[in-house]
Amino acid sequence: MRLISGRHPFAIAAMGVALVFLYLPILVLVLNSFNASRYGSTWEGWTIDWYARLFSSRSQDIWDALSRSLIVATMASAVSMVLGTLAAWVLHRYRTRLQQAHFGLIYLPIVAPDILMGISLAIFFVTLGVERNLMAITVAHITFCISYVTLAVLARLQDFDGSFVDAARDLGASRFQTIVRVVVPLLLPGIMAGGLLAFTLSIDDFVITFFVKGVGSDTLPLKIYGMTKHTKEMPVINALSTLLLTFTFASVWWVQRLTGNRART
Repeated sequence: MRLISGRHPFAIAAMGVALVFLYLPILVLVLNSFNASRYGSTWEGWTIDWYARLFSSRSQDIWDALSRSLIVATMASAVSMVLGTLAAWVLHRYRTRLQQAHFGLIYLPIVAPDILMGISLAIFFVTLGVERNLMAITVAHITFCISYVTLAVLARLQDFDGSFVDAARDLGASRFQTIVRVVVPLLLPGIMAGGLLAFTLSIDDFVITFFVKGVGSDTLPLKIYGMTKHTKEMPVINALSTLLLTFTFASVWWVQRLTGNRART
């Protein structure tokens, strides 16, 4: 039996269906952010009133939730980039009998259900008497973001040539100089990719944040969830989502351009 090639009509049709399934809801969301209709069930013409309302004082609670999400995502991704890179380097560099157990610890936050992670962390914080605020949410996000950064850096380490490190040490570079001037620049595309993935997962997380949050520490996903049940101005959320999509695409383009330039050099 011959395999279906990429140019087969069935393959093209399947790819088209998949693209429509993935991106049509996003397109509808963006269009509804410019829809004059309050509920989006019918098209009533173009407008930017929802963007104006988003930037008005009446939407201050939305911006507060967004700022909390950005703070948590930035802190979680920054810490995860450091710890995840160190974990990947140790797993790649050193081979021990406990290596499989170490890899299991890395994969566990990825394969474990979010609701299980959320309940476990909530019980952990309550047992220790930790106040459930933004710092608790940040710690919870770091627990799963480290795994994604580690896997991204490990993928980069598969093509890492250890002779560069040996050459730097032979030329008189100290261990710190070797790490800063040789190892980190070579691993930077993987670190940036893992950091961007961690940032995206953190700012988008709902289940784990729902269990570990405290009073007055709602992040943007929780705020949007609350608004879907009570607000009559969902197009404001569509407008905010469109801005976040634009920011995400711009960030991905910037990272790809950065990694592409480094690959050419």
